[in-house]
Amino acid sequence: MAIPVSYNLRNLVVRKTTTVITALGIALTVAVLLAVLALVNGLKTAFQSSGNPLQILVMRKGATAELSSGVTREVFQDLKSMAGIAREGDEPRASLEMVTVINLPSVDSPTGMNVTLRGILPVGVKMRDNLKLQDGRWFQAGQREIVVGKSIAKRYPGAHMGDKLRFGRGEWEVVGVMDGGQSAVNSEIFGDLNQISSDFNRADGLSSVLLRATDANTVPALINSLNDDRRLAVLAQTEKAYYESQTNSGALLQFLGVFIAIIMAVGSSFAAMNTMYAAVARRATEIGTLRVLGFSKSSIMLSFLMESLLLSGLGGLVGCLLVLPLNNITTGIGSFVTFSEIAFNFRVGPEIMLIGVTFALVMGAVGGLFPARMAARKEILVALREI
Repeated sequence: MAIPVSYNLRNLVVRKTTTVITALGIALTVAVLLAVLALVNGLKTAFQSSGNPLQILVMRKGATAELSSGVTREVFQDLKSMAGIAREGDEPRASLEMVTVINLPSVDSPTGMNVTLRGILPVGVKMRDNLKLQDGRWFQAGQREIVVGKSIAKRYPGAHMGDKLRFGRGEWEVVGVMDGGQSAVNSEIFGDLNQISSDFNRADGLSSVLLRATDANTVPALINSLNDDRRLAVLAQTEKAYYESQTNSGALLQFLGVFIAIIMAVGSSFAAMNTMYAAVARRATEIGTLRVLGFSKSSIMLSFLMESLLLSGLGGLVGCLLVLPLNNITTGIGSFVTFSEIAFNFRVGPEIMLIGVTFALVMGAVGGLFPARMAARKEILVALREI
């Protein structure tokens, strides 16, 4: 015969002070874990949302990022004639681009953070299908004009519409704000390729080429053709693969966050264990009475374990509520690949909250198992004599 769950709920309500303190400790542990997971999830979403599976990014062989790559205009001309590249009229869907970093004061660092600056051709803007203007207009070729990502406009006070940023050989006017959805484009600044490359004395030392394949079946063959051409000496990969490889930026942060959460979890488990041991000690007479009424040792053990799980489950739900306000808050993290800041939003989804509640229940199970066993092993006469 099983002990009703209402018995456990009543005991938690009666011991409300102990219940609140223990649940709050578990909630804080869950909140720390979920905050880190939401941050890493947001970073992964930004990179995984970037790129088109039909597009191929071409860099210098051996380069790990556009920032460290070098592609000449001569190589670009050879790439444009490759078979399998999509065309719009007579023009191939190929964009020669230059990537560098500039320093801008941000809301988090008045001394400045590195930001990705991309010199790009008009066709490169068109090739980014999900990119649209949020405000203003696109830059004009040959002009000292730039368009900033919406995250840049939000996090950098000097990068608003109509402002002028100083880098390269002079000032550049912000003429537009672009919206790349959830992609990493929101953390970049776009400007005319020829004007930017001239300002940085890189008229022929550019960074990468973005190509659009005719269809999905052409992508592998085109990548192999580019990588096997010794004359070109380039590294080709899908644009999505390139961005997904950059999720390593959050690996260390995730490790540290999970490590801290595990340490806190050990403490929370001991807190739950102490709470349940105290409950067993105070309720010895109740345990004896339950045995006299015919409840088995296994029923009593299951009942006390259930009480611990209810307590930890409450803490898990409170922890989820504590983290929920972080959802969609914009933050930034420095990338070890691009050496610039990537802005993204915290992502607190259902799967993240499920992890939090499960984590809390595990803590409750670990903390409640031994006190539950001790309660079940109490002899009837001994339990009835205890005060």
